[in-house]
Amino acid sequence: MNVLHFIFGIFGNATGLFLFLAPTITFKRIIKSKSTEQFSGIPYVMTLLNCLLSAWYGLPIVSKDNIPVTAINGTGAAIEAIYVLIFIIYAPKKEKAKISSLFAFVLTVFSAVALVSILALHGSTRKLFCGLAATIFSILMYGSPLSIMRMVIKTKSVEYMPFFLSLFVFLCGTSWFVFGLLGHDPFVAIPNGFGCGLGAVQLILYFIYRNNKGEPKEKSTANGVVEMGEERPQKDKQLNGSQHEQV
Repeated sequence: MNVLHFIFGIFGNATGLFLFLAPTITFKRIIKSKSTEQFSGIPYVMTLLNCLLSAWYGLPIVSKDNIPVTAINGTGAAIEAIYVLIFIIYAPKKEKAKISSLFAFVLTVFSAVALVSILALHGSTRKLFCGLAATIFSILMYGSPLSIMRMVIKTKSVEYMPFFLSLFVFLCGTSWFVFGLLGHDPFVAIPNGFGCGLGAVQLILYFIYRNNKGEPKEKSTANGVVEMGEERPQKDKQLNGSQHEQV
């Protein structure tokens, strides 16, 4: 059982790393154009909070046998922090102020959770408190692709829902779900079971609509890249009306 627990932790780290690195395509574009265009920075700030809380939860002082959880989420927090800082640098003045304020809020929330758990809570109470905080934000992160799934159903096209991203959402969620089950840890199993289910639905939608390529004009532009939880450029928002991705 311990060997399986370790194996699924390693696999979860690998698939989680892919998800965290997926938005690099978008940020290369932002740096090249020196503009955030119509992309939203909110998903990256919220994913940062999720990573910080999950990394804290995985520490031995909070929960046992969850070092792999801390490893991938600590890495994810560093990656997301870089995304947020790049976004703040290139965002318009109004958006820069909004994301900077949200960034400060995220750091405040994490600091409060960490301090309360260390100074006021002990044992199972500390684990419960930190686990609930990490679970809530993990579910929010995994739920971010719902708007993209809605657009797929509405347009009957998977043009803006990349197959490999959907695949790794499923694999990542499944890996950590099994890891949580093997470790008898509901705070790892429940949110990642949710992610596993959403990833499976994305794959089902992909195979249903995989032959629909969307409009040729849209396909030829650079706007066809959408990461988990990312707001599409303005033209794509008009397609869907309006439009947020982890562990």
